[in-house]
Amino acid sequence: MAVSDLSPALRASASSRPHPKARPGYGKRSVPEQCPPPEADFTLLPERERHIAGYVDALPEGAAMDIKSLGKSQPLYGQMAIGSALRALGVAGHLRHVRCLSGESDGQVRWVTRTFWSRAAHDNEWWDAFLAAEERRSAPLPTAKPVEPPAPAPASEPEPVHVPQQRTAEPQPQPQSRPGPSPAFAALARLGRTDSRLALSAADCAALERAAAEWFARGVDADYLTHALTAGLPASVDSPFGFVRRRLHDKLPPRLPAAPPTAQATPVRRLMVECTECGAPGRPEAFRDGLCRHCRESGPAV
Repeated sequence: MAVSDLSPALRASASSRPHPKARPGYGKRSVPEQCPPPEADFTLLPERERHIAGYVDALPEGAAMDIKSLGKSQPLYGQMAIGSALRALGVAGHLRHVRCLSGESDGQVRWVTRTFWSRAAHDNEWWDAFLAAEERRSAPLPTAKPVEPPAPAPASEPEPVHVPQQRTAEPQPQPQSRPGPSPAFAALARLGRTDSRLALSAADCAALERAAAEWFARGVDADYLTHALTAGLPASVDSPFGFVRRRLHDKLPPRLPAAPPTAQATPVRRLMVECTECGAPGRPEAFRDGLCRHCRESGPAV
């Protein structure tokens, strides 16, 4: 009689290169109150998912969790297999991809992408409650109004000192520097360096610049745009221009509503769940098993 293999998790094979760290604010985040590592139970997962789960569980906090970084550190599985494994781990209740509002810089809202990981599998209700608490925890505390110091007593004005006018040379006109590419054009031009399947020509970038600029006008930065356009790519892209144009339209993020100047103003959402399959962001309650409705209905990618 055959006995099924119920080992808790497969040891990840050693790699010649260490796993990269994500940039500050991004990457892996373990949920609180984790069970000890020896008690991690992945026995009900298929072999590939057990292998990836054991590898991800051993990664430190802040490790890069994008498919490309995991693929470079995993000699047994390619990027498509790892993407399918992450989808299965999300459905099983071990992880959620989340975009968090981390602040504002130079007039632009900054979002970071994090992957919350749990050794124990949890249902959708548990994840919804955890993400709601995480959003409340990340909300900024109200700041007290600073107390202004008393104004100093006016001092007597000193007598003006008359300085003879000096003859100066006529100012020379400064050469005007040529304006550089817009942030939208630069982000599109760098897509090919992030993933060669989305290499665009200069003419392509110019044609798509206006559509990409609309993303920046809605408060995202170049990193957010790049991640949204490169997440979950198929094995081959026949027309990078058409593919990017479609994603710029389909994944256009919503505008963050401006809070009205009233005490009953609706708070701005600081956390959005990201679909494990296609990377589309949305409200946590719109996702089941870490997937948007479109990806749940279409089934797993082959």
